[in-house]
Amino acid sequence: MAPFGETSHIPVLPKEVLHWLAPRPGGRYLDATVGLGGHSAAIVEHTAGQAEVLGLDRDADALAVARQRLHSCSCVHLFQSNFADAARWVQQLGWERVDGILADLGVSSLQLDTAERGFSFLHDGPLDMRMDQRLPETAGKLVNEASYVRLKGIIRDLGEEPLAGRIARVIVDAREKQPISSTLELARLVALAYPPARRYQARNHPATRTFQALRMAVNGELEAVEAFLRVAVDLLAPGGRLVVISFHSLEDRLVKRFFRAEAATCVCPPRQPVCTCGHSPRLRILTRKPITPSDEELASNPRSRSAKLRAAERLPGARGLEEER
Repeated sequence: MAPFGETSHIPVLPKEVLHWLAPRPGGRYLDATVGLGGHSAAIVEHTAGQAEVLGLDRDADALAVARQRLHSCSCVHLFQSNFADAARWVQQLGWERVDGILADLGVSSLQLDTAERGFSFLHDGPLDMRMDQRLPETAGKLVNEASYVRLKGIIRDLGEEPLAGRIARVIVDAREKQPISSTLELARLVALAYPPARRYQARNHPATRTFQALRMAVNGELEAVEAFLRVAVDLLAPGGRLVVISFHSLEDRLVKRFFRAEAATCVCPPRQPVCTCGHSPRLRILTRKPITPSDEELASNPRSRSAKLRAAERLPGARGLEEER
């Protein structure tokens, strides 16, 4: 990666991404979550700079790092955007289709390590958590203004936290005395909601799931992934590949179900005796089970431990969504 600038950023599953994406010289590729540019740099290097890459990211700070890293590559086009709007940028470049799409759904190391961004409870900072600073609602606003019912639902549904009710109650009681303004303050409150025995036995910090849930709610992450997946298949050329890396069960389950639906010959309800959907498969699933990091990668990059990669290929002759309606 030396030609693209020095950086401490380690992209997740780099060898596996190149294997399943299979970039080639002359191809066009969408890095839908370019982050700090690690995967895009790998694509450029693998194709000896003979492939074009469209890189998108919601985070202006991350995009600035990627621009610096990839500044010498005229084949890379970078824009600040939610990946759900990918079709807009593909069209702006005058591309009809792309030969491969990569989406790494994880939080970037820059976001986690910058205290001012408020993503991590390991550093004291303001409760922000916005990937795009233009978004109107911060985590602080959500924590201090959302109703008990809404907070409980977010923590339960997006964090898959069994103690969501207790945590939401502790937050609501605490903010009645004074606003909750920092990441460490929120993490301390969440820990207090855990019974002592459960707190000491927990493998991860008690606030892990709550922080995940708030981040996902602030950024509308699941909604964006759903919208992106629908757009991505239409953007793929026949034989083009879609590679998605997820980091927790909700996103991985969403990707798995989408792939299965798009690879199915029928999507009618299971008990319906006769098929009436007229659905044609548009994808061929390439990974029967999710690809996970090797022991070697886990040793060098512990943050990759929960990564799961799934890949699928656009079938030749598959119709687009508009044609099926």
